[in-house]
Amino acid sequence: MTAVRRVLVLNGPNLGRLGSREPDVYGATTYAGLVEQCTALGRELGFEAEVRETNDEGEMIRWLHEAADGAIPVVINPGAFTHYSYGMRDAAAQRTAPLIEVHISNPHAREEFRHNSVIAAVASGTIAGFGIGSYRLALQALAGELSA
Repeated sequence: MTAVRRVLVLNGPNLGRLGSREPDVYGATTYAGLVEQCTALGRELGFEAEVRETNDEGEMIRWLHEAADGAIPVVINPGAFTHYSYGMRDAAAQRTAPLIEVHISNPHAREEFRHNSVIAAVASGTIAGFGIGSYRLALQALAGELSA
């Protein structure tokens, strides 16, 4: 029997408020619903998706270090950290497995300050604008990367 591959699905600030935070932008799915969808799809794809959320930049950086040290693939929605956290960018750059950046909304269709991502240049790829489906697409892309 082969071991199940662990994948971290990391979420930044305010994502724990899904379902109540600006549902016209982020949809009606709650954070619990996101966790359920990611873990179920992970099982279908043959890996264990461990979903985490933090409003703390330092904690997110520690999780990225954990992933780098363990060669753990990552799906990350950095939230607002996307646009300015050079510390998070430097932690993501240390990745030793695929890292896919996701966004629920399309940052380029929103306020100008959201157009820049400091994470994108060190990610395997970015998926944005498909609502909660962005996570589904990212997990499927990750499965493809891991099987290649």
